[in-house]
Amino acid sequence: MIIVTVNGKKREFDVPHPLLEFLASNRLQERRIAVGYNGDVVHKDRWHEVELGDGDVLEIVQMVGGG
Repeated sequence: MIIVTVNGKKREFDVPHPLLEFLASNRLQERRIAVGYNGDVVHKDRWHEVELGDGDVLEIVQMVGGG
């Protein structure tokens, strides 16, 4: 069992999970988001390189307009 913390909540996967697949399954890949992975910001051009594994920490922040 692989446990990943996503925005402070534990998520369980059976096998390592590609970041792009995770974002797509949560309908996040097309939104304006920033992704933090184990304390580092990951540029959108590099999301395909990230595979979520046991103990990883993922922070996803959605950009919101306002004034």
